[in-house]
Amino acid sequence: MLQIVFVLIIYIPLVLLVGRYVYQVTMNQKTVFNSFFQKIENILYKITGVKQQEMTGKQYVIALLLSNACMIIVSYLILRLQKYVFLNPNQIENMEPTLAFNTVISFMTNTNLQHYSGESAMSYFAQMIVITFMMFTSAASGYAVCMAFCRRFIAKTDRIGNFYKDFTRIIVRILLPFSFVVALALVWQGVPQTLAQNQTITTLEGKSQDLALGPIASMESIKHLGTNGGGFNGANSSTPFENPTALTNVIEILSMMLLPGACVVAFGLMIAYRKQPHKHVVIGKQGAVLFTVMGALFLIGLTAIYISEKAGNPLITALGIDQSNGSMEGKEIRFGIEQSALFTEVTTAFTTGTINNMHDTLTPIGGMVPLFNMMLNVVFGGKGVGLMNMMMYVLLAIFLACLMIGRTPQFLGRKIEAKEMKFIALCILIHPFIILGFSALAVSAAGGVEGITNPGAHGLSQILYEYASSAANNGSGFEGLADNTTFWNVTTGLAMFFGRYTSIILQLAIATLIARKPEQPDSVGTLQTDTPLFGTFLFTIVLVVGALTFLPALTLGPIQEFLTVR
Repeated sequence: MLQIVFVLIIYIPLVLLVGRYVYQVTMNQKTVFNSFFQKIENILYKITGVKQQEMTGKQYVIALLLSNACMIIVSYLILRLQKYVFLNPNQIENMEPTLAFNTVISFMTNTNLQHYSGESAMSYFAQMIVITFMMFTSAASGYAVCMAFCRRFIAKTDRIGNFYKDFTRIIVRILLPFSFVVALALVWQGVPQTLAQNQTITTLEGKSQDLALGPIASMESIKHLGTNGGGFNGANSSTPFENPTALTNVIEILSMMLLPGACVVAFGLMIAYRKQPHKHVVIGKQGAVLFTVMGALFLIGLTAIYISEKAGNPLITALGIDQSNGSMEGKEIRFGIEQSALFTEVTTAFTTGTINNMHDTLTPIGGMVPLFNMMLNVVFGGKGVGLMNMMMYVLLAIFLACLMIGRTPQFLGRKIEAKEMKFIALCILIHPFIILGFSALAVSAAGGVEGITNPGAHGLSQILYEYASSAANNGSGFEGLADNTTFWNVTTGLAMFFGRYTSIILQLAIATLIARKPEQPDSVGTLQTDTPLFGTFLFTIVLVVGALTFLPALTLGPIQEFLTVR
């Protein structure tokens, strides 16, 4: 457990420091190397013709959708024509149409669900210009929307910033410099960064084996910092070329956790400085409540995975196999139970999707926890996703609490009324609707049934995991499905698309509706949302709503599997 505690101890001061930096970037304040970054941004604005005027919420959403649509079209064409483009030393063929559709939607929505193996299905040009490029742009898009969402709650006018300016500043001031540092650290530890073609070597057994080389380190850095998750290699961060040492494993874990946690800190600072602009604060009371609730959900999940994997699999024990070190099936020996459990919890709580062990071989409870993380989609989440989703539960909790105690529901001095609650309910319900709706389609349609290789409870868990991962923009999988088919490519592509953009549009609309309300001064009767009591109530609401929504499906999948193996 000391290994896990060590990583978490490092994380706390790091996320507070980066959170303050993110706050400064978001609020257009001066930062470290401000003049240097400003020159780069001005050049980009001049080349692209970006006008830095303030946008309304509607204009902001349109700018997001149009820019993302353009990148989807160009990326799709590159994947369909990669055979004819340079930087293809391994002679990779063009990608099949439905797989190309799934891939571009996956990476533009920050999901990085991979129905292909990167080392054999993509040229170096496609890996860099499509995959790595969209890892930056999808992360920046989500982060920009989250910061606009946060600014909306403290805004005094109907303006929330400029999407293109936010997008540019996030890439130039956060993603690029952080990724550069992480990439150098990974190269130092042995992760390849080369344009050389694959090498064929002779193993100690006298067999031939291809070593997949390429620009891996640069992808690995933004893959984790941008909570993307897509691997250069099919086996992702369980391979030595993507994650060679214990130190790279810690670096990748911290990279995943850093910016989503920093979003919460930045939002806490926005609220704190809105109330007391001249007082120095670390995170603010409201930010501390949100961070604590997310942290509690994270620690509960981590504990459950660790205990379950440490206990081992009874079916394997019955075969006479020693499991004194826990259930090591599908895990790298160099990471063991501790770092595998931590990586699994982090990658699904922070919706990254990268893996350092095979999730399909987790014990039933060990596999249910990452599945439930993605079903909740509020445990920090990816670039701003977790914070925005958690704010829906915050507003719901305020409304319910005020109904019970007879007070007027309001947040930051603005009332929450019937229209906002309808949107909030829709936003909370659309996520389970996508997961459960597509899962029902998969078990009833011929195209879905053909891909199911396990007809039992575990097979249902694989299906639920696939669509939960898609809807939550996570991208990891149980990988027991034959998923590179027209049915799975199209349905998961649609799940990723609607899971990403419907939530963003609704959440910005909700923030806009609340921001336009006249601000009311707090009184003795105002519900305080920055207290431990409210945090406890919020924690309970998240779990109750999650359980009511998903418990029947979980009972038919991982819970039934757990009871069977026992």
